[in-house]
Amino acid sequence: MLFKPTSKMKTTKVHRIALLFNANKIFDYDVIAGIAAYFGNTRAAWDIFVEEDFRLRLSGIEHWQGDGIIANFDDPAVAKALSRCRVPVVAVGGSYADPANYPAGVPYVATDNIKLIELARQHLIDVGLQRFAMFSVPATEENRWAQERENAFRSLMQGDRLKAEIFRGCETSAHSWDESVQGQIDWLRSLPKPVGIIAVSDARARQLLQACILADIEVPEQVAIIGIDNDPLVRRLARIPLSSVIHGAQEMGRTAAHLMEQMLHGVRPPNTPIVVPPAGINVHASSQYQLIKHPNVMRARHFIRQYACQGIKTEQVAAYVGVSRSSLDANFRQELGCSVHDVILSFKLNAAKAGLESGESVIASSPLGLDLDGF
Repeated sequence: MLFKPTSKMKTTKVHRIALLFNANKIFDYDVIAGIAAYFGNTRAAWDIFVEEDFRLRLSGIEHWQGDGIIANFDDPAVAKALSRCRVPVVAVGGSYADPANYPAGVPYVATDNIKLIELARQHLIDVGLQRFAMFSVPATEENRWAQERENAFRSLMQGDRLKAEIFRGCETSAHSWDESVQGQIDWLRSLPKPVGIIAVSDARARQLLQACILADIEVPEQVAIIGIDNDPLVRRLARIPLSSVIHGAQEMGRTAAHLMEQMLHGVRPPNTPIVVPPAGINVHASSQYQLIKHPNVMRARHFIRQYACQGIKTEQVAAYVGVSRSSLDANFRQELGCSVHDVILSFKLNAAKAGLESGESVIASSPLGLDLDGF
């Protein structure tokens, strides 16, 4: 029997909601995922509008005939464009120590920049490090979130009466790659070691890992690195598995969507920003510092971290270090209480476990011309 609504029945209004984010960035992607989770769990009567390629474009947004907008306000151009909108707007972005930096009259959901840095630094302290530095990005209006993280790092270091060593490097593009890497290497070599470095993003952390490998600086024995974002793509592009602080970005998305739903039904939004703490740390080899006294063991472990999953054998590790297999095994047993083979196997098992937990499949390849059969 065909169901026909009666004239007395009320139909639910479907609201048209635009999302202004750059989903090629993991933070924006996770916020959108949180919005999608809210949308799916609550069955909100929304039609979602996004660009086909999930990029943020502002042209004509002030004339859009919709019902609401959720947007990333880290870019000041977004705040400026949406200041002329007549529909409800919910802002998402980084937190600020100065309340005056938040947009006036717009409900705001923020990632806690201070807590992100505190969590990263405490992790480096917990693994036994006493020296710390930060790798940031050049200061621009679009990078205000990074400047807030720098300020948080300075405050922590000043509280311990330590110098806040911060290196911003340069913006990276094809014409400046060589210059950028050399600048990072020069900075890394200037730092007292061992040192723990907090990168303001996973992208910056990956660059620093590459610079360490090129400069033959052992990670994490000399330089332990932790990023922020927990970006799985960046992690897969790194030769040494990257530790990272996990944003509460999906929770931010759910919170922003809930605020929008309330506004659509006439509920007045909060006057103060809602600050969401980080969700934790995804710990991998890049920050798992361990005091190693013997230089042969330090160099060997650095090599194993990069190539364990490519089938290296003890002989190849010994050749890299420049000693005999028996000598290197003796060094390992004295320092770590196990053989070189045991450490290779441990790294392979940990990599396989991490791949299974993340749902990633890894196909071994050997750019070094290594034998991939067996260990």
